[in-house]
Amino acid sequence: MMQKPQHPARERRSLASAAFVAACLLALAACETPSIGGFGGSAEDRAERMAQNGDHDDAAGAYMGLAVDAAGTERERFTLLAVEQYLDAGDVSRARSAFGNVARQETGNLAALWSTNRAAFHLYNGEADDALGLLEPLSRQPLTQRDRLRVEALRADAWIQKQDPARAVELMTQRETWVQDRRGVERNRNRLWQGLLLSGPTVLREAAETAPDPVVRGWLTIGSVAVSTGQQGVGWARGVTRWREQNPQHPAMLILGDLELPEHLLYEYPKQIALLLPLTGNAGSAGKAIQNGFLGAYYAAASGLDDRQAVSIYDVNAEGGANAAYAAAVSAGAEFVVGPLLKKNVSDLANDILVPIPVLTLNYLPQDTLAPPGLYQFALAPEDEAVSAARRALQDGHTRGVALVPNNDWGRRLLRSFVTEFEGLGGTVLDYRAYTPGKQDFSDEIENLMGLSGSVQRYRRLRANIESPLQFDPRRRQDAEFIFLPTDAAAGRLLKAQLKFHYSGDLPVYSTSSVNARDGRSNADLNGIMFADTPWVIDPQPWITDLRDEFAEYWPEERRLARLHAMGYDAYNLIASLYAARGGLMDEIDGATGTLFLDTDGRVHRRLAWAQFQQGEVVALPMPDAIGGPIEDLTDDGAVLEPGAADEAPWRGEAPEL
Repeated sequence: MMQKPQHPARERRSLASAAFVAACLLALAACETPSIGGFGGSAEDRAERMAQNGDHDDAAGAYMGLAVDAAGTERERFTLLAVEQYLDAGDVSRARSAFGNVARQETGNLAALWSTNRAAFHLYNGEADDALGLLEPLSRQPLTQRDRLRVEALRADAWIQKQDPARAVELMTQRETWVQDRRGVERNRNRLWQGLLLSGPTVLREAAETAPDPVVRGWLTIGSVAVSTGQQGVGWARGVTRWREQNPQHPAMLILGDLELPEHLLYEYPKQIALLLPLTGNAGSAGKAIQNGFLGAYYAAASGLDDRQAVSIYDVNAEGGANAAYAAAVSAGAEFVVGPLLKKNVSDLANDILVPIPVLTLNYLPQDTLAPPGLYQFALAPEDEAVSAARRALQDGHTRGVALVPNNDWGRRLLRSFVTEFEGLGGTVLDYRAYTPGKQDFSDEIENLMGLSGSVQRYRRLRANIESPLQFDPRRRQDAEFIFLPTDAAAGRLLKAQLKFHYSGDLPVYSTSSVNARDGRSNADLNGIMFADTPWVIDPQPWITDLRDEFAEYWPEERRLARLHAMGYDAYNLIASLYAARGGLMDEIDGATGTLFLDTDGRVHRRLAWAQFQQGEVVALPMPDAIGGPIEDLTDDGAVLEPGAADEAPWRGEAPEL
């Protein structure tokens, strides 16, 4: 029977986590590096240019070099400038070390520089109130332009962390009046925009509803649209268009005025959507988790749509099967169908009927099955994770590796995908071994894979010939640069320890999301393992975090199904792009399950986020092309400015068939 969706709970308030705080400060620092100015010298000029060009590590090193050759106040000044650059580069450890060499500066020319650095340390620690304790008194004093701009920017950062984006907008709007050129104005607005993107959608929405100033309200409103939609899909495109029409003279038009939006998202999107899922039976919990993620995206986009979309939900089990549910949806006027989920239902739908309206199935057809026109396929396929592991290993500089995979269909599929991708891009898989899931001792597989069995045999032959005791240290193969190790957490703990025991603990290990059980247990035994997973799980943006926390609060029983929430979320955002594509190519989407792209067979694939177990915790890793420090800022040092101026493991037996 068709169901009408209920609006999910939307209220949530929480303080930012320490990890979010650090990301917040670093992201905002990326937009700003004020000109040092005011002190001559060619070496200092070079350091300043490095800072303005975003070479913060080099600038910090140059300032530290100047400090070594200086004395007294000059030494302290150069050291504080180096600290500032280390902080802008995100190198908090070296910044702290250098800062410890400078005495507290409560008065004099260095007081503002010392205090802003100290405030930045507080922000990295998530101590916004302590940062404001230093910054607020400074803001009421006469300051140079450079110090004024830094103080006001850090104050805004602190209020972002305190979940008060309206105050941050007010401060950055005031800050703009102290910037003297168009380039500075543009950077000030970009910095403000980045700060809003680090806020939660609920916080922004509530702040916009109560903001009396139209400029502040405009920033908060478009920020809410951006964060709630992840700047993706029809909700974002229509939301930006509506905001532009309502705010043609707003300062944010400098950022959004020339933003190119996909035309199909503005004019073509289905008004009637059908969602076909198993909401009862063995797969009912999976279906409900996908439904919740789907509706989360739907309600996030709804405020930006001129014509309200209607979503009708069908329980395929109650309807008598996926084909019957599809027929009912078409009869009811559906313009786009999402589902079904189970592999058998997907095959039945593809084989038994024509597809008069577009369908996005939530699983793949068998590899050798040709999909009918209009049928697209989206799945959380582990093969995508194997492909991602191959690319990650190559991007990390490794060209020769070995694989240790489960001895079942799941393991064979991942091995095949990994080898095809890795060797297709120029790498070499030297060897592989298959282990039996459920075992406790993997010595034979590891010794054979790592060449240790041959080393032992050589030792035995040598000892027999010499007929006397010999010192023996087994030696593993030296040609392997890494190990591809798809596993679950339980087997992973055993395998990681046994690799170390067998002289292979120094090799980088790449795995899949299955190793990240998220079961509340310590992951210390998995330290060092890198794995691919959905951004929803390991590297959530604020728009994801807000929804993810809502789901955890209102559907705690679905915590271990978080990846299915992400799948539902992305399924909704794929609709408009696929509806417009009509058999053509689709623009990539930065989704909750990864970066989504469409192949010529109608399959949606994912590029995954990456993380590593460090000290028992999951730590997000930057993508190789995203590794680097923050970028520049500007501003001339000018006159003094007064303050008032201006689940179950996937291979227990055979591969799962959803």
